[in-house]
Amino acid sequence: MKLKDKIVVITGASSGIGKSLAYEFAKRGANLVLGARQYVALCEITQDLEQKYGIRAVAIHCDVSVEDECEQLIKQTLLTFKKIDVLVNNAGISMRALFNDVDIKVLKELMDVNFWGTVYCTKFALPAIIKSQGTIVGVSSIAGYKGLPGRTGYSASKFAMNGFLDALRVETLKTGVNILTACPGFTASNIRNTALDKNGKQQGESTLHEEKMMTADEVAKIIVDGVENRSRTLIMTGQGKLTVALSKFIPGFLDKMVYNVFSKEKDSLLK
Repeated sequence: MKLKDKIVVITGASSGIGKSLAYEFAKRGANLVLGARQYVALCEITQDLEQKYGIRAVAIHCDVSVEDECEQLIKQTLLTFKKIDVLVNNAGISMRALFNDVDIKVLKELMDVNFWGTVYCTKFALPAIIKSQGTIVGVSSIAGYKGLPGRTGYSASKFAMNGFLDALRVETLKTGVNILTACPGFTASNIRNTALDKNGKQQGESTLHEEKMMTADEVAKIIVDGVENRSRTLIMTGQGKLTVALSKFIPGFLDKMVYNVFSKEKDSLLK
């Protein structure tokens, strides 16, 4: 798929991977519809993209956990551009709390944003994507292949996303639609700063070594390359590929490895 003049919808586009995706798609000539809760930031991004790359970009306030707002995001896209070529389900939040301590509302919030946000946007966009024989992207995570301690709700939401997209891929097999599941490893972004603690408050400071992680720009380039190549699955980083492989063949050993890694993070939850 050549991206020049294609119509791309990106959720969670005001920061992190979503913002980097917007710039990477724009560089390649795509017109954009950007959705997020941070509307002012979105407007600044769309103005910058239009000035730098000469494309059209539209900002729409959208909380993906609200079904009606997802419907309006897609309706506004179709009113403006008449079609959708690519939907990128990127909006997401994380958490950091042991299941024994966490308020259940935190897990519900993660499922509402990470899983149901993907379901809502995909449901409303699917007829247009089928018509254009376009691509649906789910920005998942290695946590969708291996459960991570202190991230029960996050892993659950990404496992659910992966299963949903996998089933949808089979359902749309004869339609010309491409389903791409993109799984970054740890990425330097604000997702850990905004991660929810056991009470549903943002933790503020990352407990991991951000400087050693992939950048959001690197992740975005891999994903946009995947859209152009109509890839099926993108497992990023050597650590991520090793994790997926070990989960299939020696899962017990992987449990111990993951425990050891997370026991060494700052203010570890594992005692």
